[in-house]
Amino acid sequence: MGTVVRLKNQINNSYFQLKDSVDEKLVLVEEKIKSKLMSKVDLVQKMTDYHVETGGKRLRALLTLGSAKLCGYSKGGRDINLAACVEMIHGATLLHDDVIDVGSIRRGKKTSNSIWGNQSSILIGDYLLSRCFEMMVEDGNLEVLKLLSSTSSKIAQGEVLQLQHKGEVDMLEETYFKIITAKTAELFSAATKVGAILSDKETKEKEALEFYGKNLGLTFQIADDTLDYNSDLKAFGKKIGKDFFEGKITLPVILLFQKITKFEKEKLKDIFKHDSRSHDDLNFTLTLIKRYNIIKECYKKAEHFINLASNSLTVFKDSEEKKVLENLTSFSLERSF
Repeated sequence: MGTVVRLKNQINNSYFQLKDSVDEKLVLVEEKIKSKLMSKVDLVQKMTDYHVETGGKRLRALLTLGSAKLCGYSKGGRDINLAACVEMIHGATLLHDDVIDVGSIRRGKKTSNSIWGNQSSILIGDYLLSRCFEMMVEDGNLEVLKLLSSTSSKIAQGEVLQLQHKGEVDMLEETYFKIITAKTAELFSAATKVGAILSDKETKEKEALEFYGKNLGLTFQIADDTLDYNSDLKAFGKKIGKDFFEGKITLPVILLFQKITKFEKEKLKDIFKHDSRSHDDLNFTLTLIKRYNIIKECYKKAEHFINLASNSLTVFKDSEEKKVLENLTSFSLERSF
């Protein structure tokens, strides 16, 4: 896995390069989101203000803006509107996820459901989606409307599939990839494809960016799931074990279960079958993950999707925009935030 090691050892500024390249438009995306979420209902305004303030990387919005720029879009503000749309779909899924996962902290701050309760959080998630669909209709492009509405449907189905397999440490890798494709990669894919649709590009370019986004999303999610079990990051103050305590079965656990002894398998099954897990349980699991070199295995799996994502951009002429998107694949793997 030499490529992965090289990628992880280099300082990768591609996320910040992408952010800088569309910075003025990203400011307008933030303004668009705030204006669309304004409400005369006091609690709705409080909760949406709080949600917007928690921010995040805005990576999906950046992908829409960056892809549109790669494709030469310069007709107006549709890229801003649809980048806001993509980000609002993501925001809605996070609000719903925190209720399902009984999450209390996200991005270092209290979750909306831990402050205002589950019922309000679900309804605010629905409010974000409804506002988003209004914006899609206003855009007027049927291809965009079909793409983003079907993506929302796939995300919901991915969430249900994950719930269906909660606590199954013997989950098939195939099932895991179905879950993360639906929950994460589909929205990445839609975000990048929207850029090509806005620019009236040919099917070839649309499919290339769709494929790029999907594989970038898979890499991103594998990295996210792996970070949660990377005990080496403790030295950097990184809090780990969030997925573990929520009982989510992710790639590190799946690969670990394939390698461990019968006794260890029974122990691991027992840990995940309960409603809650202790820090001793986490330490036991982290010890096994280190013993069987699982982190390395996860990065090796991700390398496959990195290569697919980078290679899909060969249909575009060389440019600064293309280079940034190519480099972003390694950022998605090597990031620690």
